[in-house]
Amino acid sequence: MSPSRGRASHRGWTACCGRAGSGSPAGGYLSRSAFLSSPTFGGVSWLAHSTLQSGLWVDSPQKYAQLTATQRFTLAHAFAEAGWRTVDVVPSNKEPWDVARTFYHYDAVLDSRNLDYHGPRFSYARVPDQFTLQQFRDRELAPGHAPVMAEIDFVSSHTPWTPLPSLVPWDELGDGSVFQAQADAGDPPVVVWQDPERVRKLYGESIEYSLGAVFSYLETYDSPDLVLVVLGDHQPARIVSGEDADHDVPVTVIAKDPAVMASIDSWGWEDGVHPSPDAPVWRMDAFRDRFFTAFSGG
Repeated sequence: MSPSRGRASHRGWTACCGRAGSGSPAGGYLSRSAFLSSPTFGGVSWLAHSTLQSGLWVDSPQKYAQLTATQRFTLAHAFAEAGWRTVDVVPSNKEPWDVARTFYHYDAVLDSRNLDYHGPRFSYARVPDQFTLQQFRDRELAPGHAPVMAEIDFVSSHTPWTPLPSLVPWDELGDGSVFQAQADAGDPPVVVWQDPERVRKLYGESIEYSLGAVFSYLETYDSPDLVLVVLGDHQPARIVSGEDADHDVPVTVIAKDPAVMASIDSWGWEDGVHPSPDAPVWRMDAFRDRFFTAFSGG
């Protein structure tokens, strides 16, 4: 039994599909969870993202460079071919990212340059996760929108985990200025990282914030056709995960439509959003093809 299972990784990857589009989601949502073994540990998260999307094991920058120069059929490309709008949301990116279009085949990219955030930066996280989710909803999920598939990076739980934002009422987000006092109140990394116990505590709080933003979103906005695939991309640094930690990260499918859960019954995943140590474990590169099989209709 792995001591690391049950922990979330440092950052989440969420696929939001716009059509079937407190600690757990409420309001009639169903959920199933398991673990995926990531090709990376403690960083280099793009290796995990490309592994999940491509169905190939990408465990080095060299393999990533080779892969992204090809036309490998990604999850995002599959949705685009099916007529969905595809969106990549990378809040901490500050420069153009050509691979988003040439390899993943996203129709649009939302990042720090166009998310209209005018609040404070939280260390690595240029934009708090709650604000990112609100911007995505406002821009891409207006009434009557076409089906949308999106990859949304949760960056508030990215190292160094200080200072951290906290949730505010959704109707008070504005341009993000509301977060200024929170950023000013948190200790800088140079102070926090002198105490390993405090680092671990703040890591846990960062995961609580990121997942809390997702669950609060689900509770606030009625989305009967929404399907979420929420997962960690890799384990955090050894100071948090421990010297004996493996590469396994949690993954959860959340939806209101019972047909979504029926489609993945054969996966054997556990009910709920917190997989037990005995939950199934797949390699991350296995997800793409199993997802295709479950939802392609063929």
